[in-house]
Amino acid sequence: MTFQQQAPDTGANTSYVPVAVQRRGIPWGGLGRAVWRIAVPVVIALVIGAIALAIGGEQPLVIYGMLVEEAFGDAARWNATLTAATPLLFTGLAAAIAFRGGVFNVGVEGSFAFAGLAASVVGAQTAGLPSALAILACLVAGVVAGVLVALVPAVLRTWCGVDEVVSTLMFNFIVTGVTAWLVQSFFLAPGQANSATAYIGAGAELPLLAPPGQLGVGFLIAIACVIAYAVWARRSQLGFEFDAVGRAPRFSAAQGLRVRTVLMTAMLASGAIGGLGGAVHALGVVHRYSAGFSASFGFTGIAIALLARFNPVGIVVGAIAFGALAAAGATVQLFINIPIQLIDILQGTVMMLAVAQFALPRLRRRRRGAQRSEVAS
Repeated sequence: MTFQQQAPDTGANTSYVPVAVQRRGIPWGGLGRAVWRIAVPVVIALVIGAIALAIGGEQPLVIYGMLVEEAFGDAARWNATLTAATPLLFTGLAAAIAFRGGVFNVGVEGSFAFAGLAASVVGAQTAGLPSALAILACLVAGVVAGVLVALVPAVLRTWCGVDEVVSTLMFNFIVTGVTAWLVQSFFLAPGQANSATAYIGAGAELPLLAPPGQLGVGFLIAIACVIAYAVWARRSQLGFEFDAVGRAPRFSAAQGLRVRTVLMTAMLASGAIGGLGGAVHALGVVHRYSAGFSASFGFTGIAIALLARFNPVGIVVGAIAFGALAAAGATVQLFINIPIQLIDILQGTVMMLAVAQFALPRLRRRRRGAQRSEVAS
């Protein structure tokens, strides 16, 4: 493989840009590499969880065996696991799109929740519409709501240079407050006291793939989005620009790439996918919006995207792994007197290791760049 000449050191990550990347798009890595990047943090988390279980007098291998059995033991359990993985596929993909373009969007949680409200409100008004039209209207409402949540941080980042981590994180709190106010003031279902909207119409519900389980068409929509992302990242010109800007924004600007366009598109596309996920969750599982609509799906999606390093195969594997923990954890806790917080410990440890695994190589590259600058001066 041939390489371009390295750009002058500007303090940014000015790594070499392969010519093959320009011709063919972004290499995927492959299944083995994607699984390995997810497996290492998961194994370390399982070891830490095993230590916690042993201190509590439990048998870690027995507990983990039950978790595997409850997650993948038969068709019904696979149904529950894939149902739990569906929202994580959307939020993981939403985070990956933003990260690939060089923006660290922490606001997917807000897009997901606000879109759930928008889809639920529209879905409750679709009586008499054909089912396909009702579902489409709800999904569009969710996408628009997700984009609106991402719009303000996107403008602040692209045109004002405001750090997107801070703006998107703070905007989550704003969206939470606005959403709760909207439900209480305008959309509260009669006779409800727990901040819930009315149920959507039957025609707006997503069809189930394997009733009586909850796995629905939303899972297929999520997989289709991941496939589209894989093709786009590998084959499109904008996909190449995303990768170049994400790796070296100053070098990309010097080469004439559309840095602002990439940053804005990354934020808005991330919000759109997160919003689509919220709408699918409302139409396929919850069938209305209520307090606690999102079980931190947006934040879990960040961990999945970092573990997968934006690889589409890794996103699917990571979402299923986290979905298995969520689906099996509550069930196992019913049969064995173990703290349900064990699942939180496992998920939190994997998230922490995912961030470390993603950040450390970049820190090392920055240090090497600083050392080269000192030597040159």
